[in-house]
Amino acid sequence: MTATKKSASARATSKTAGLADSSADSSADVPADLSAEPQGAQRYAAPALEKGLDILEALAASPAGYTLAELAQKIGRSVSEIFRMAVTLQRRGFVQVDENDRYSLTLKMFELAHRQQPLKSLVSVALPLLRELANRARQSCHLAVYQGGRVVVIAQVDSPERWSFGLKVGVMMGLTDTSSGHVLLAFRDEVERTRMLAAHIKVEGELESDPGELFSILADVRKDGCACMASRQIRGITNVAFPVMGVGNHVIAAINVPHIERIDQKESPSIAQVQDIVGNVAKRLSTLMGYSGYLPEQA
Repeated sequence: MTATKKSASARATSKTAGLADSSADSSADVPADLSAEPQGAQRYAAPALEKGLDILEALAASPAGYTLAELAQKIGRSVSEIFRMAVTLQRRGFVQVDENDRYSLTLKMFELAHRQQPLKSLVSVALPLLRELANRARQSCHLAVYQGGRVVVIAQVDSPERWSFGLKVGVMMGLTDTSSGHVLLAFRDEVERTRMLAAHIKVEGELESDPGELFSILADVRKDGCACMASRQIRGITNVAFPVMGVGNHVIAAINVPHIERIDQKESPSIAQVQDIVGNVAKRLSTLMGYSGYLPEQA
């Protein structure tokens, strides 16, 4: 072998070794548990993103918010670890800080969610029907969807009466102790229902639900086609909830009327009459959202 060939061979060997070293260094940067994951699984971690998501999830579960020290303790990190992330989230408008230095969520995530075309379309189609429902039933009503282990109100219309009881848009409700949650669970298949319950996140004040009792309630809801139950949060309220079905015959939302009974001389629709009204509106909205399960004369 000539000197020139030897030199070229040495350079090639050196380059190959360098690539091998670089590859080894890169592998060393990947945590062992991630590098050992099978093909198709998540391969790389994003620690900064993880911290940000931890903060958002913790604040979403706390109506009163947290100080930075409380927040750090809640998510199992130090204040110095999350300080810059919290400041960045505040600067970007996702969190706010009050005069007591307590961090809480703004409505920015809710606003972003509403930019999704399916949700935006559902609300825009539903609102005229919800107004009709409120006027016919003389009660407030709201539209709720399942989101991240909880039930979220995405539209609401007040009663035309002098007083009303309603839930604010954006409020989160329990999945297992509300009529809306029961409807959203009852009309899913078993696999999807199991996934929803596994992802369940309790809201403040949410009551414990016995699994056997819950499945019995859901069976009754499926049989009746709706949920009609005394509120487990507010005394004197009877909730009437119906499913809104969509394309593929999947439940996409729940329409709920928190019925308040009048005891003066003013006549108003009974719970049975309200149930008929809500059922009618739910069927019409379902048809508009692409559900094919109702015959035209039933709508």
